[in-house]
Amino acid sequence: MKRSTDRILVTHAGSLPRPDDLRAMVAARASGQPYDAEALGARVRSAVAETVRQQAAAGIDVVNDGELSKSNFLFYVRERLGGCADQPPTMASTATAGISGRDARDFPEYFAEDSGRRQIGAQLAQKRVSAVEPLRYVGQAAIQIDIANFKAALAGLAVEEAFLPAVAPGSIEHWLGNAYYPTHEAFLFGIAEAMREEYRAIVDAGFVLQIDDPGLADSWQMHPDMGVPAYRKLAALHVEALNHALRDIPPDRVRFHMCWGSYHGPHKHDIPLRVIVDLILQVRAEAYSIEASNAAHEHEWRVWEDVRLPEGKILIPGVAGHASDFVEHPELVAERLVRYARLVGRENVIAGTDCGLGERVGHPSLVWAKFQAMAEGARLATKQLWG
Repeated sequence: MKRSTDRILVTHAGSLPRPDDLRAMVAARASGQPYDAEALGARVRSAVAETVRQQAAAGIDVVNDGELSKSNFLFYVRERLGGCADQPPTMASTATAGISGRDARDFPEYFAEDSGRRQIGAQLAQKRVSAVEPLRYVGQAAIQIDIANFKAALAGLAVEEAFLPAVAPGSIEHWLGNAYYPTHEAFLFGIAEAMREEYRAIVDAGFVLQIDDPGLADSWQMHPDMGVPAYRKLAALHVEALNHALRDIPPDRVRFHMCWGSYHGPHKHDIPLRVIVDLILQVRAEAYSIEASNAAHEHEWRVWEDVRLPEGKILIPGVAGHASDFVEHPELVAERLVRYARLVGRENVIAGTDCGLGERVGHPSLVWAKFQAMAEGARLATKQLWG
């Protein structure tokens, strides 16, 4: 994996804005409405090419396909995993609340007044797709289309590196119920064994694999009555299942992205990074992309004053975020990068975003403005760190 050997490299966490026409087509497919499959395939190809060019033009060194072919986690599960069927909600969830469960107890009026906020919990509590037989990977055609589109988009472009995201078993469990496996552990490992094929396909295609795992942290909110020791045990099981799926993939072809859920809300009760950082570093990956720039988590840079980044590892702190439509000032981006570089080594830091910006900021133009600010901030940090 490329490192910041002579300058701070710039990347991001994943999802990017879809053009309006593509958004409508992808939504129709995900909701089971009629759509033109050939037209959708052609538009995804052209949109991926557009977004890769835009990333490069904005100064992103390590690019991806914008996840433009994927509508949401639930559709992703349906498309990539076989052995599933619709089940009543009571069969579907092992958690007691949504990804804002602890916050909802403190701020019930806030979550009650807006249907979008209510859905943060309701979508998980009412999920209907469950494993009803041994899970198997059925996304071979889908992942090969993603790979082919991305390779075509990269042709002739000068970028440092390219990655494709895939979802971790512990986060898939948010959206997939269990009506087959005898234990929670068996269920997680069943997901892991099935998803292993997708992880391997991405690496075999020559791309860096990014594992997306918001569930490692946001599951804390989903279990509002669970204490820290029990939660660490659950999180450790998530990491064990993920490492099982990654067991034959070289760690230097893997980057791990985690956040505390991308919803706009209080995040008052997010589990502290310090409580789980040792578990994050156990993931078989060379780079760790960690949410780090918003009001709930920016202070956690101090964790790295006490926690040593293992030899040979890379830290990708979020220096621009999805939680606000403010465009980060390049000097603030530089300040954040220099702070991390002085703690873990300049060659071990790559500029990143807190989460995929996708639909999470007010307008697509803000995404590209944030990327440009990151690139300029990385240049400023490079001057400070290399002279």
